[in-house]
Amino acid sequence: MARVIGGLGTSHVPAIGGAIARHAQHEPYWSPFFDGFVPVCDWLKSERPDIVVIFYNDHGLNFFLDKMPTFAIGAAAEYRNQDEGWGLATSAPFLGDARLSWHLIEALVAQEFDIATCQDMLVDHAVTIPMSLMWGSELPRIRIVPIAINTVQHPLPSPARCLRLGQAVGRALADYEEDARIVIVGSGGLSHQLDGARAGYINKTFDLYCMQQLVDDPATLTEYSSLDLVELAGTQGVELLNWIAMRGALTGEVRKIHSNYHVPISNTATGILLLENPSDGL
Repeated sequence: MARVIGGLGTSHVPAIGGAIARHAQHEPYWSPFFDGFVPVCDWLKSERPDIVVIFYNDHGLNFFLDKMPTFAIGAAAEYRNQDEGWGLATSAPFLGDARLSWHLIEALVAQEFDIATCQDMLVDHAVTIPMSLMWGSELPRIRIVPIAINTVQHPLPSPARCLRLGQAVGRALADYEEDARIVIVGSGGLSHQLDGARAGYINKTFDLYCMQQLVDDPATLTEYSSLDLVELAGTQGVELLNWIAMRGALTGEVRKIHSNYHVPISNTATGILLLENPSDGL
């Protein structure tokens, strides 16, 4: 049977990809962030997952304001990356797992989630940067299942809805018959706002509170609306929804393996949170 072995929350700032390309990881500006990822890489080498299910938000590579699904799941054999205009090199395609994708889609629709099914899907920096951070250029034969959450076009899904989405994914994975080790990733954030009167806004207190509650009591975050998250974490800080969905897919109490918080990178509060899932399942 499939087993979710853990979850990871991580920032996906495009500038991180530029730093990787320039081999700038040890520069003073970058080292507090990249050094914080070393325990994550060590854990992945030890645990050797087969599949990554990643909750992320598309930045216009697939969906734009005229067509923006609330939730979308990739069901492709591979996922290509294209130039987004950030100056980042295009990544090689990632392997998909269409069989697992369809299992999730069918399970989620049965639980009354309205899912956009994407049999052809591009992935942007919100997927490529976490994958680079986790495995660098030595990416093993990892399969991915991308799940996109709308964090751009209002009305946005609520934290409560995203937690329930993650829980539904976790239940579906527990029912999947393949013997596979799965890591759940929540990609984005933390607090940041890139434009408008509050450009450069960072809320360290709220970020650290959310990181702790994701470990101890994620249900407390469902007391906020999506507009509350915009107010407290910034327009783009609402990407915290991806972390909440990730936590929902983990079963029962979890154990925090590692966390790191650093500000700022490109006017963004960056965070890392690695959680280990209990072995006894649902």
